[in-house]
Amino acid sequence: MLAPATIEELRNVVALSDLPDEHLQWILDRSELFGGEDGTLLSKTGEPADHLWMILEGKFSFYMNVNGTLVYYLTFENDKTTGGITGLIPHSRMKITPGNSYAVGNVRSLRLHRQYFAELETMNPEFIQKLIGYMTERARVFATIQLQQEKMSALGKLSAGIAHELNNPAAAINRISAELNVRLQKNYDLTSKLLADKVDSAHLETIRALAAEKGAVPTIKRSALEKIEAEDDISDWFEDNGYHDERQAAETFAEFGFLIVDFESIRAKIGGDCFIDLLHWLENILLSARLIKDLDDASSRITHLVGAIKSHVHMDRTNDSQRTNIHTDLTNTITLLGYKLREKGITVTEQFAENMPMIDAYIGELNQVWTNMLDNAIDALDKNGEIRIETTTGQKDVTVRIIDNGSGIPKEIQSRIFDPFFTTKKVGQGTGIGLDIVKRIIDRHHGEIKVNSVPGRTEFSICLPISQTPAT
Repeated sequence: MLAPATIEELRNVVALSDLPDEHLQWILDRSELFGGEDGTLLSKTGEPADHLWMILEGKFSFYMNVNGTLVYYLTFENDKTTGGITGLIPHSRMKITPGNSYAVGNVRSLRLHRQYFAELETMNPEFIQKLIGYMTERARVFATIQLQQEKMSALGKLSAGIAHELNNPAAAINRISAELNVRLQKNYDLTSKLLADKVDSAHLETIRALAAEKGAVPTIKRSALEKIEAEDDISDWFEDNGYHDERQAAETFAEFGFLIVDFESIRAKIGGDCFIDLLHWLENILLSARLIKDLDDASSRITHLVGAIKSHVHMDRTNDSQRTNIHTDLTNTITLLGYKLREKGITVTEQFAENMPMIDAYIGELNQVWTNMLDNAIDALDKNGEIRIETTTGQKDVTVRIIDNGSGIPKEIQSRIFDPFFTTKKVGQGTGIGLDIVKRIIDRHHGEIKVNSVPGRTEFSICLPISQTPAT
């Protein structure tokens, strides 16, 4: 059984300490006593936010509900930071409780229903302003925590992208290096056979030159049917001329553009006794060359990704505004989100303006904008969707338009999508704070973001000044 509250207890609440006794008594007469033991659920997600809570004893530990996951945000207690009050504050737009509050220690509190707020403001408008000050401080603390959560979310997305993008070339390098080792050992055996066959060095040089020529000249692109027909022709010729494992060899030689006339020319020059051994040796050399090219491609891919990562996360730069090329920044973001694009088969079309000027920007923050906007577009699309990125430039500003052909954002909620915690995604698919952070970053750049959405076409337009000068 909770002990009744007294005026003295109310006066000890920091936010209420300056109120006269008659106002404290007015609050006491209209408030409901509420409390619980340590760990008690005091309010939960989704309940109507109808009460101002005044903490007499204990603390309120608040956990924000972020897509079905409770994330610790703040502990409300009777101190100068929160004023010993929580819940709904007069003039707040909160309608629904956004999380769970739990008792820390034994809690006793009074809660005043919102129906009395207007009368309280008439009676003591200065007190209402004081409460709004606490609400502002609470919003500032929450905004800081939201920003930290969003940065962690962005880091998680970036890390996932890096892991996916690096995995394929790294695995390819491991596979290629193992295969090259096999080919190297095989080359020793095949070279020994050529020596035993007493193949002339001049003949080897001729064959090497032919292989180099075939590798240097781009082969004509063939359809799948044409490729199979070329392999069949070579395979049949090999079978007629005593070459075992002819199918695998036919694939290799066909890939490098060898023709039957090339094999007949080689046989005519060196004779038939060592011809088969020479073809085995040549095939091994060609396969090794292809593996080395694949190795170069894989390592180049990793180098490209590392460069994109370094640029995207703004490494080796200060946190000051600096000049940046938004085309490069957008391209790097597309690279890092490539795995998500490929998973859904999404096509990205770039229509970049010519002579795009460098702009002043907080580069790391602006890259968060591109990551959020493209990630949202990907999530909004079904399989085989399309994203178009357009850029235009004027004398004083540049504009980036990110357009997708998804189902669109309903008109009735378009005005709310930049509100904190609002999300159109399903539970567990979004933070609900991405576009809020995006707008804040764009505001910090003195820019503007707009949305225009109908089924089949959603366009986010971001306008940014070229120069971040005081005049801007």
